[in-house]
This record gives sequence, C-alpha cells and structure tokens, in this order.
Amino acid sequence: MSRIGYKVIEVPAAVTITKNGDDLTVKGPKGELTRHFDPKITFENKDGEVHFTRSSDNDKALHGTMRANLQNMVIGVTDGYAKKLQLVGVGYRAQMQGKKLVLNVGYSHPVEFDAPKGITIEVPSTTEIVISGISKQKVGQFAAIVREVRPPEPYKGKGIRYENEIVRRKEGKTGK
Repeated sequence: MSRIGYKVIEVPAAVTITKNGDDLTVKGPKGELTRHFDPKITFENKDGEVHFTRSSDNDKALHGTMRANLQNMVIGVTDGYAKKLQLVGVGYRAQMQGKKLVLNVGYSHPVEFDAPKGITIEVPSTTEIVISGISKQKVGQFAAIVREVRPPEPYKGKGIRYENEIVRRKEGKTGK
C-alpha cells in the first residue's frame, strides 16, 4: 500500500502557497498555478514544509493524489516541465510560423496547432519539437495531442514519438 500522502513537501523560499476556500494557489519564479482541492483533505504549511492529513480512511486515494498534485505544482513554478517529441520518417518535418506549430507528416495538407495559453513550443531542428510550460497536465496533454496526429507505426517505425520512447517493431509479411 502506498503511503505517498504522508510524505512531506519541501517548499522552496521563492514559492508561496495560499489557500482561498477550497482552491490552492502556488506562486513561484516561473508563474502561478491554481487548483481546486477536495475539502476532505487538509494541509498544514509550516516552516517551508507542507503536511497533508485526511478526514477518514475512505479517502486514502484522494490523500495521495492531492499531495502529488501540489508537489507537481511546486515543481512547475520553480523548474517547469518539458516534453520532447521526435519526427521519424522521410519528409516529416516541423516548423514554427509565428505562434503556430506546422507539421508535415505525410498527409496531403500540413497540420497546424496554436499554442495553448501557458505552453511554449520550440522547434530546435526540423525533426524535434520541445513543448514546455509550468503545468505538468497541460504540457503532457498538448504533447499527446501533437503525437496523436501520426503515432509511431510498428512496421517501419515512422511517426511522432516521445524522445526516449521505444517502438516495438513487427516483422512484415516476408519475415518467417
């Protein structure tokens, strides 16, 4: 059984945590995040450490989830999050046109994405995309949406994949 909810969160000096009703706001050098927290879980911020407690044993899963969410918020406003995507395939390329990400991945038309609020997109080379921001959920969701345009296929390995993703390859018809 996991005891993640009992772990203490170390809060850096540059980060402030404020509670407004059931909403927690975390402010740091990179920005500000606000999230609704369940009132069944209480927290105590003392001397740069945050401790979580739950009202009953029925809230064990919620206890660990709320603690992990606050930890991710603290990391996001201090360091931020980034996901790197790679384009694998002949003629596959990415480029930025203003604030739009334009992908040419084998379709008859280019696929365009506008960067959501709070997300930064960089294209260091034509086959690499770096998606970064302070919210772990938003960064991961946008990276998944971009990857969904052309997920890696198992025969040739072509498609959009995460940086260290391993694509299991299948044998074709001729392999016996």
